[in-house]
Amino acid sequence: MRIFVIKVFFAIFFIAILARLFYWQVISAQLLQARAEGQYFKDTKVFAKRGSVFFSDGFILASSNPTFNLYGLPKVISSEERMNTAYTIAKIVLGKEKVEKEVDLLAKDLVDKLSKDLYWVLLEKNVSYEIKKKIEQINLKGVGFETSSSRFYPEGSSSAHLLGFVGSDAKGQDTGYFGLEGYYDGELKGISGLIRHERDALGLPILIGRFLTSSAKNGKDIILNLDRSVQFIVEENLKKGMEKYGARAASAVVMEPKTGNILAMASFPNYHPAKYFDFPKEVYKNPIVADSYEPGSTFKVLVMAAAFNEDLVEPDTICDICGAPISIGGFTIRTWNNKYFPNTVLKDVIIHSDNTGMVFVGKKLGLDKFYSYLENFGLGSITNIDLQDEFSPEIRPKNEWREIDLATASFGQGVAVTPIQMIRAVAAIANGGKLMEPHMVKVIKDDQGSFEVKPKVIRQIIGESTAKIITEMMVAAVSEGEAKWAKPKGFKIAGKTGTAQIPVAGHYDPNKTIASFVGFAPADDPKFAILVRYDQPSTSPYGSETAAPTFFEIAKELFNYYKIAPTE
Repeated sequence: MRIFVIKVFFAIFFIAILARLFYWQVISAQLLQARAEGQYFKDTKVFAKRGSVFFSDGFILASSNPTFNLYGLPKVISSEERMNTAYTIAKIVLGKEKVEKEVDLLAKDLVDKLSKDLYWVLLEKNVSYEIKKKIEQINLKGVGFETSSSRFYPEGSSSAHLLGFVGSDAKGQDTGYFGLEGYYDGELKGISGLIRHERDALGLPILIGRFLTSSAKNGKDIILNLDRSVQFIVEENLKKGMEKYGARAASAVVMEPKTGNILAMASFPNYHPAKYFDFPKEVYKNPIVADSYEPGSTFKVLVMAAAFNEDLVEPDTICDICGAPISIGGFTIRTWNNKYFPNTVLKDVIIHSDNTGMVFVGKKLGLDKFYSYLENFGLGSITNIDLQDEFSPEIRPKNEWREIDLATASFGQGVAVTPIQMIRAVAAIANGGKLMEPHMVKVIKDDQGSFEVKPKVIRQIIGESTAKIITEMMVAAVSEGEAKWAKPKGFKIAGKTGTAQIPVAGHYDPNKTIASFVGFAPADDPKFAILVRYDQPSTSPYGSETAAPTFFEIAKELFNYYKIAPTE
């Protein structure tokens, strides 16, 4: 009996050993192999060069400069050497102009890193070539460099909002945020490579050990539709206008109506994309695609276009309710200047920017058709412009609209748009009624070839005949309206002013406005559409006295740039 028990014990013992061996060698073989390789192999990432961003003329807007990551080998540096190594590096990295307290803080951080029970630690990212050479000349033990890159913006703050910036994600990896850098991050950043080499117990490379590499694939370059000269013209005039009119913020965008290509885009206040961390986060978003506002009277041309397209009115249709203020549901609607024009025709409604005339047009159109055209003009949905931070305000559900809502929306109050939605909708009038998808990028290219981003028609909103009628009404608004004093002589320009009060806590602030002007030129064959918007100008609340002059200054310079001769 005793012998039998012993035999059973040894049988179970050997079965357990075999089972354990089977678990190690078959089931967990890959896991154990990976752990082993992690002990005697070191992986070094080979950073891919981030792609560059170019203006349409090939001038660099964003590129990458070669920099270096400084690393340390804690197991190679003795505890006695750590403090000296840390202070030496801190003094070189910070430079002589830094105070001793800052040097102490950086040195302490470096000592903490070098005290970790690791073979390799990152000490400093994006070290310049000059600093690298200084550290190498000292020949410090246990420190080295690996090649990296940092983003470089030759134009500084130019086009900051449409560019975005490159920062670090939660894992410390370079990642594009906002604008083009965010939207095209996948194309720009490329694919990192890998160097794997065998190392000894101290973590040092074994010269005759196994050595494996996979090459990095650099990011793609993108060429924009952005015209550097047009961008400069817009930025300079917008900056001057913002200061002259005491505006809290300003933005402008130039679009090519026939293609949807964005030729220029600027907003103030802006920031420096290479030093984004020195600026408040509130300025990162691009106001042209991320800010909503009530468009005010600029919206009238869209409502008028809808009514004409439905054959509900004619240019000489008489407004029979324009002789006095209008009462609807306990609310009174007045004109912006309390001037009234009995039996005025619809052409003059746009010239005088007559709110009562637009209520007349809105009633003719009706809520169902009005709502349908809002959606057809692209309001309530994003435009799909290739910028990361685009936002679209929602249109209130149709079943929640009252009679007063239709009335006020007919002259641009109670509806919200983004500047990119507004410029695209008006550009559709300039383009014979075709709504285009706006594009920042013209070409994406790499070593394998290039991809061209072609113009894309979204839909035909209004007929060509309607577009011509509205264009002529907008031309008359420029020539005979409140902003006629600022119009460049000899040029046929279609446009419309807008002055909208800002809603605050359920009511409109009477002292704060958004002043804007939108239009296109030359009216008979539009080469560009422009939207200028000022937030809370202090010299005058009206678009005719702030945004319109800036619009015309930009247009005047664009006529010279495109060599467009006067026709009148």
